[in-house]
Parts: sequence; structure tokens; C-alpha cells
Amino acid sequence: MTGHESAKSPLKMYFAVWAALLMFTFITYKVAFIELGPFNAVVALVIATLKATLVALFFMHVWHAGERLIKVVVGGVVFFLLLLLTLTMADYLTRPWS
Repeated sequence: MTGHESAKSPLKMYFAVWAALLMFTFITYKVAFIELGPFNAVVALVIATLKATLVALFFMHVWHAGERLIKVVVGGVVFFLLLLLTLTMADYLTRPWS
């Protein structure tokens, strides 16, 4: 696929992704009322990462990207996101206040 062609996604797929985002938002709302101790932030970040992944893959058309450079850049972003989240959670979960 060249840079001038666009991958057309069916409208059904957009509504399915939208419904999944609404579902994850509702799950985030419900989980906020469950006492998980220090894992409240972990669960919230996991759900937020899943929602961001859906948006990037489908609404930003990364899923259908034919160029290798786009996939390399997205892979680098995911690597650094995981690194950032790992270091943040390592700091957060090892603090003495509970």
C-alpha cells in the first residue's frame, strides 16, 4: 500500500471499538469503588493503556499501516510507555505509606 492510499475501515468496526471504549470506561468507574489497596492505580493504568491502544490501532489507523516506519515508531512508543509504567509502578508499589 502506498502513502496515498487509505485503508477503509467499515463503520461496524468503528462502532465496535467505540462500544469497547465505553465498556472500559464503565469498568474503570466500577473498579474505582473497589478497594484494591496499592493496586488501584495499577488497574486504572492497565485499563487506560488498553483504551489508548484501541484508539491508536483503529482510530489512528496504525492497524492498517502498510509502512514499516510507522510500525517501528509505534513499537518504540510502546517500549518507552512500558518502561515508564514499569518504573512508575516500581516506585509507587515500594513506598512505605499504605
